[in-house]
Amino acid sequence: MLTLRPYQQAAIDAVYRYLREHDTNPCVVLPTASGKTPLLSTICRDAVQLWDGRVLILAHVKELLEQAVDKLKAVAPDLPVGIYSAGLKRRDTQHAVIVAGIQSVYKRACELDPFDLIIVDEAHCIATEGDGMYRQFLADAKTVNPNLRVIGLTATPYRMKSGMICGPDNILNEVCYEVGVRELIQDGFLCPLVTKAGRQKADTSELHIRGGEFVAGELEDLMDQDSLVESACAEIVEQTRDRNACLIFASGVRHGQHIASVLAEKHGIECGFVCGETPDGERAELLARFRGMPADGLFERSPLKYLCNVNVLTTGFDAPNVDCVALLRPTMSPGLYYQMVGRGFRLHPGKKDCLVLDYGGNVLRHGPVDQIEVRKQPGDGGGPAPVKECPECRALIAAGYATCPECGYEFEPEKKPKHDAEASDAGILSGQVAITDYDVSETYYSVHTKRGAAKFAPKTMRVDYCVGYHLFKSEWICLEHKGYARAKAFTWWRQRSPDPVPDTADRAVEIAAGGGLAETKSITVRAVTGDPYEQIVGYELGPKPEPLPAEALECYEEEEVPF
Repeated sequence: MLTLRPYQQAAIDAVYRYLREHDTNPCVVLPTASGKTPLLSTICRDAVQLWDGRVLILAHVKELLEQAVDKLKAVAPDLPVGIYSAGLKRRDTQHAVIVAGIQSVYKRACELDPFDLIIVDEAHCIATEGDGMYRQFLADAKTVNPNLRVIGLTATPYRMKSGMICGPDNILNEVCYEVGVRELIQDGFLCPLVTKAGRQKADTSELHIRGGEFVAGELEDLMDQDSLVESACAEIVEQTRDRNACLIFASGVRHGQHIASVLAEKHGIECGFVCGETPDGERAELLARFRGMPADGLFERSPLKYLCNVNVLTTGFDAPNVDCVALLRPTMSPGLYYQMVGRGFRLHPGKKDCLVLDYGGNVLRHGPVDQIEVRKQPGDGGGPAPVKECPECRALIAAGYATCPECGYEFEPEKKPKHDAEASDAGILSGQVAITDYDVSETYYSVHTKRGAAKFAPKTMRVDYCVGYHLFKSEWICLEHKGYARAKAFTWWRQRSPDPVPDTADRAVEIAAGGGLAETKSITVRAVTGDPYEQIVGYELGPKPEPLPAEALECYEEEEVPF
């Protein structure tokens, strides 16, 4: 007897309530790995055994069909279940419950006789307009039975081009139940995600977009450069030494084969590779080894820790032991981003969390996985305009500005796309804190005046720490301010100098430029996902310089600590 989790039972109750109270079609939104199949199976059992109905389950990949059949047998072993799928070599048509692949049945609604209920797994595959396979089949099935009801199940209730899948004129009309990723992680039903605190992301700014996604050939060329692949592979190996199963998403077949060969030749690591053209037998063996189990006795080889794929191991792929997901595939699709990351959500004995290594800027592009927002397409008049942050005054301004309207900072011209092959430091979950240590190669001091400020407004000393190639972390020391800001500046200065704290930013920069402050060897930066501003929270300093001679301090009088 299957015991449902509380949210699964709540979802079923919401579906039944909706069907009683409305004439339209509901959708249930549950995160990847939260268990949609037990919910689906329970609804099928009740529809047949309690209400004498007939049910069709539709999905688009055979793995989902197999999961549905297995779960139906566990929930209701006496339920007559048939399969209609070319991939599974079955053509059943007379059972009370039929599990079908949409590719096999979309022109055959009349051959399957009337259904009272159709459940669509991965319902975001239903196009909101046009003549797609789902729309064609459901329209024909509605003709056969005008009283047909449709239920959608999905983790991502939106499509990249058209937005939300539910609407008054769509096949699915309203979300009747939804539970979020963060809630299920907190309740112990999903595995927590963590991100490696890296420094750079792939620069896709000059890639062209076609049909709402990066042009495939350009994307693969960007990600498949020798130095970049080798650097990314080295970091993956380093970051996964204590991990059990690393699933890698590549940007194309050539790119994926390149990744597998570098791992083998440079690191002595076997990495499996699967794509759409991989023969079924080879694919089954690789997946079984990756899951750590034999495939029907076909092999006696060791488990496979690394598996790289192109466009095949997203929806429907179930490997609970995955505790690292490496995204070497930038995407404009929030749904694809979610599905890739979602491969790490499943619980598994001994698995405390799943590490996400994002080399494609996906987290920064789409936001934390538990707060994905669907934006309207550019040019439709909706959604926020693209923005960028001024490195001088930190104002958020329109991306098209060459000069910051707030402070006059001149942006450098856009460069060719590059990728430093280090994972992004953006948190994968909202509110996630990333603490990163950076070695400092140079420190620069300057006087900063806010644009448009009054003539005698306080100035600040801006400190820029060079922590990488064209990578800086900055802070502002408020020596001319009062209260808490001045107190912080006082403490900051006394940690670096034996001399009195200057009253002006100009004098502070003069002293700093003359070698009057201790060298900053490294800094610690705190970043919180969803907060656009980072905070420097720690320093490793060299020794303080010798105090200035007494005659140089005649004009200074040490003040009390300004608290």
